Amino acid sequence: MAEIEIKVPPVGESITEVTIGNWFKNDGDFVKMDEVICGLDSDKATFELTAEAEGVLHIKAQEGDTLNIGDLIATIDGASNGAPKEAAPKQETAAAPIPAQAAPEKIEDKAGEPAAAVAPAASAPGKAYEMKVPAVGESITEVTIASWSKKDGDHVEVDEILCELESDKATFELPAEAAGTLRIVGKEGETLSIGALICTIEAGAGAQANLAATAPQAPQATETAGADKAYSEKHASPVAAKILAEKGIDPKDVNGSGSGGKIMKDDALKAGSKPAAAPAAPQSAEAKPAAQAAPAGARGQRREKMSSLRKTIARRLVAVKNETAMLTTFNEVDMKPVMDVRSKFKDKFKEKHEVGLGFMSFFVKAVTVALKDFPVINAYMDGDELIYNDYADISVAVSTPRGLVVPVIRNAETLSFAAVEKEIVRLAVRARDGKLGLDEMSGGTFTITNGGTFGSMLSTPIINAPQSAILGMHNIVERAVVVDGQIVIRPIMYVALSYDHRTIDGKDSVSFLVRVKQLLEDPMRLLLDM
Repeated sequence: MAEIEIKVPPVGESITEVTIGNWFKNDGDFVKMDEVICGLDSDKATFELTAEAEGVLHIKAQEGDTLNIGDLIATIDGASNGAPKEAAPKQETAAAPIPAQAAPEKIEDKAGEPAAAVAPAASAPGKAYEMKVPAVGESITEVTIASWSKKDGDHVEVDEILCELESDKATFELPAEAAGTLRIVGKEGETLSIGALICTIEAGAGAQANLAATAPQAPQATETAGADKAYSEKHASPVAAKILAEKGIDPKDVNGSGSGGKIMKDDALKAGSKPAAAPAAPQSAEAKPAAQAAPAGARGQRREKMSSLRKTIARRLVAVKNETAMLTTFNEVDMKPVMDVRSKFKDKFKEKHEVGLGFMSFFVKAVTVALKDFPVINAYMDGDELIYNDYADISVAVSTPRGLVVPVIRNAETLSFAAVEKEIVRLAVRARDGKLGLDEMSGGTFTITNGGTFGSMLSTPIINAPQSAILGMHNIVERAVVVDGQIVIRPIMYVALSYDHRTIDGKDSVSFLVRVKQLLEDPMRLLLDM
């Protein structure tokens, strides 16, 4: 088989070079198709480079080297026909354990002792494959084991999901990198650093499990397996259980996709928001004594460990309050002109662009125009210098079952209303599914948050560091206002701008908010760039 050249792939429209962050494989290691071999760092995000073929890896560039797009980074020699080298310890478990044990089993069969055949086969298992916490992002240094989908001692296959890892930004699933028997090292709820040992997979022990299933003890083993399945059939992982509890859904009403029907995070996210179904009659009869046992007015208390995301949010918010001179200015916006435009064009807009016309796109476009007029609002402090951005990457706060995340709309000043709406929908869906990448949540220059979706009338939003300002939207309420000397009823929204007074003066902050107000109260200004 010919030698395959692995070159630096195109990783983004504006990215021309990358740096090799770290190699996950050594020179001479045997690699499989689509196996991650190294991490590539750009000025925007970190990417994983996967093997394009199966064979022996020959590294051509070292860690820390900076390469242009298309440069040779490694080659894969497929001449070994898929057989891993003896010197590659991580791949020794890839050798098929069952054929190696088949010969002893047949010899024992000839001796007429089938029950004893299992013991010699299990006595010489293959070496353990160590699985370590993978690099999951440029700024992530540790993860928490949210839940194990498999038990210690279970037989696992390649790419089978073992557990869920939770970082301060997202949740990841850890697949098995080899087939064999799982030996768990890290426990649920334990926090591990990147590269720490999380479990091992013993090759050969899977054959022992398969042979044991055919032994005379098989009926008992089947009963035990049935009991385990009954336990896990409607058992939810901690992350899934929390999501279901927030939605008010009984786990019994959700079909799990995990091992033995276990409910995973994706299952919980897809489950519809509805109250828990009423239990069947037999269950109701059993539930009554428990309900009667609780005295009237009893008070309960429960303790839950904070997620990594929640701890990070708390730490950053406190840091912003302590490290910035934050101040908030307010104004009110007559939303009738925007509402009139939406009412007039929303049907045709959706018919043409296949997306709804919401309020957020008006605010995003108004903010991008105002940032051009007041560039200091779009700047941030870096030591003794101010960094001015001549583009507008607008961060939009999105509430998810796991907490608040802030995906970024890139170059919002160049986007149309339809493009802004489509990007908002795309990012919101990925945020609620827990699939946002680090590159989608970093690098914003200004943030918009909408507390009005939850009924907030007025608030003082906290700056999203290192940015210098954040705009808070609120609910729209009909109020009596004076227009041309007449008292009229208008839909009014209070808006708030929190800003870092170290970099932004009161004059600029107030003028910026007034400019946003003008653009929203006369939407034609947005179309005519006035």
